Amino acid sequence: MPAAAPRTAVRAAVALLGATALTLGLASSASAATVARTVTDNSVQYNLSLTAPSTAAAAGQNVTVTGSGYNTSQGVYVGLCAVPAGVNVNDQSTWNAKPTPCLGGQDQAGTTGASHWVNNDWWWMSPNNSSPYTVTNGRGGFSVNIHVKAQISATVTCGQSGVTCAIVTRADHFDSNDRKYDIYVPVTFS
Repeated sequence: MPAAAPRTAVRAAVALLGATALTLGLASSASAATVARTVTDNSVQYNLSLTAPSTAAAAGQNVTVTGSGYNTSQGVYVGLCAVPAGVNVNDQSTWNAKPTPCLGGQDQAGTTGASHWVNNDWWWMSPNNSSPYTVTNGRGGFSVNIHVKAQISATVTCGQSGVTCAIVTRADHFDSNDRKYDIYVPVTFS
């Protein structure tokens, strides 16, 4: 019986190490990245910041996305989108095409949980997926949860056929051609 105690202790240590490795692996898969962009809108400068996970589970998971420095007069959508052809997420001068398609589309009804609408005027009309900005020093911020998964649509899957995806903000449907509020945090799926 004395030999069983050391064996049990070794097994417990191996189990603990395995659990620690699994926990560390999960923590690294949820690592976050922050992208910053400075824009000028009507002669006012905004220092935008967007933080989102850089990796996610392919089958889907809920993630928290935070932003700060936004123009509270300009609503934005927060969601997972395919990076358009010609856009280099590391070169802001190329951010001139609308991020699309996006998971859940332009989900104004809030039925998919895949996007969130942040705005100060109409958020109350769609309480399932919208909220007002929090305001600090006259600038808008947010912390929202969205659901992301690799398959954006029946024909578009992140990481397949050259499709690169990112968690983005983009101007809402009241000004959908305005590219100033586009920010890309690239995400890969495991």
